[in-house]
Amino acid sequence: MEYKALIAGLGNPGPQYARTRHNIGFMAVDALADMAGSRKSMRYKKMEISGDFELFSINMAGNNILVTKPLTYMNLSGKAVAAICGRFSIPVSDVYVIHDELDLPCGRMKFKKGGGNNGHRGLESIQEKMGSPNFFRVRVGIGRPEFSSQVKDYVLEEFSTQEMETAAQMTQAAIKGLNLHFRRGQGPAIQFINSFVPDDIETEP
Repeated sequence: MEYKALIAGLGNPGPQYARTRHNIGFMAVDALADMAGSRKSMRYKKMEISGDFELFSINMAGNNILVTKPLTYMNLSGKAVAAICGRFSIPVSDVYVIHDELDLPCGRMKFKKGGGNNGHRGLESIQEKMGSPNFFRVRVGIGRPEFSSQVKDYVLEEFSTQEMETAAQMTQAAIKGLNLHFRRGQGPAIQFINSFVPDDIETEP
């Protein structure tokens, strides 16, 4: 079977990291697995749980797509992504990475292809192993702490209860945005994802 793309949600394995800000990519993949598993039309299929990754396939907007959670820890995410892409002949231009973004407030997202990595070790690892930054990114905002020295601890802190509600809305919106991308293209997906505002966030007049 040929696969059109790989969706990779970034995070760290283990229950101690499950609710942390750094794991928003894992949360999105888990939400996608739950959705696909309940819809026959999405043809959810578990494929592999190895030392380096969890992998399943789905059908999204008529396309066969691989979905993974790298289990290599965040800083080595590229090892898992490159292994899957090599096995299934997926080019870097058809890789979609869902990850936490410090420079966006919790509740906001951006969708883009290529660009810099803003110091994100998971993205840096993927770029290094794939030999190019030319992959799609769903940047899911988690906000930034007051001081840069706090970043390491901040991303490994658990979301508050209110933030978890917002995170759940963001993961659902990210999934809808990717579905829109595969149905109608990058432009409509960018418009949807970039303009998303959760229910509990008030926009300024």
